[in-house]
Amino acid sequence: MKWQVFALVLALFVSSAIAPAFAKEIEVPGDSNGDKIVSADEVAAAEKLANDGKLSTDELQEIKHIHEKYPINITDSADRTVTIYKPVERIISQGTYAHEAICLLNAQDRLSAVTNTAQRVYGFIPGIKEKPQVGEYREIDYEKVIENRPDVYIIGSNTTLPDVEKKLEPLGTAVVVLGFSKMNMFEKEFRALARLLEEDEKVEEYLGWREGYLKMIQEKTEDISQKPRVYVEYSDLPWKTPINSEVTTMAGGFNIASPLSKTTTTSSVEVSPEWVMTQNPEVIVIPAFLDYAPTDLTGYHLNSTDNAEKFIADMSNRTGWADIDAVKDSRVYVLDGETGASCRGVVGVCYCAKWFYPEIFKDLNPDGINREYFEKWLGASYEGIWAYPPAS
Repeated sequence: MKWQVFALVLALFVSSAIAPAFAKEIEVPGDSNGDKIVSADEVAAAEKLANDGKLSTDELQEIKHIHEKYPINITDSADRTVTIYKPVERIISQGTYAHEAICLLNAQDRLSAVTNTAQRVYGFIPGIKEKPQVGEYREIDYEKVIENRPDVYIIGSNTTLPDVEKKLEPLGTAVVVLGFSKMNMFEKEFRALARLLEEDEKVEEYLGWREGYLKMIQEKTEDISQKPRVYVEYSDLPWKTPINSEVTTMAGGFNIASPLSKTTTTSSVEVSPEWVMTQNPEVIVIPAFLDYAPTDLTGYHLNSTDNAEKFIADMSNRTGWADIDAVKDSRVYVLDGETGASCRGVVGVCYCAKWFYPEIFKDLNPDGINREYFEKWLGASYEGIWAYPPAS
């Protein structure tokens, strides 16, 4: 026991004394033998130190908590098992969408820094504008990341994983892949993030709220044989359409680009004006993303629909488009791109369902659902332009 007490004291001293830039191993409070796991014997040693006045009550409680709860294993979006050895107190997410999921779990206070991109897109999240910056999400300043010492660093895909792990190796930071960009991955990613952060309190309630709307829309549309033909075009990329548009499909629409999956392996494809006119879509949906369109069409900072209205008018006036059913019937819509991502995707599905089937969903209020999402789940005031024409 004396040796364990001495080892614990030494471990605690080393943990606080070594500069982060050189701490290649994770320092776990209470772990005296370097295996990153706090054993019952190590808890007993910590208790003796506390009794001797060499360890505070808070430090002892932290050690006991780690002994009871850790290590934690999660499976990330790249199907990697990631082990977390102690409570996560500092997070940085390079991926933009993960910030919204972190906020849903009331963990935004643990963001030690954020990307400039996240500050623009999620400036409405309380406290996010005051966080230190680490560059744009595509141009990360890793020196700034290291300065802000994240316990966990979240990336959106595994494309850059080896390079990121190498850069953050001096910190002993756990690199986790959580994209939060696909609707069908949301529940798995959300549960993994909640487990990683020990923030399980809101998980079931939020998933139940989300699933309630998605299931209702599915049940009312799944048996409809002739689904509306939908063309999706990004506001900043003329003629670029996604092969798999989860939001429009889950809303009961038929994505006219989906058959193109037989001829390409890419997630989106550039089509010709003639192809669109031949397909003659009944509905056109334009996802608009902040920072990407020549002019912002949607977003928290807007209070006028003028930009969206003009964009729809200009698109409708394309050569030959006057004969397209969607244009003739005034069924061209702008939808904020964030509502198509996994966190807020339920809102996008509700908007599209209302647009696709106004009679079936005459009692559905997407604007009200969006407001509830902001006020109840994000804890933010509801402002901005998120869809045009409105769907209330």
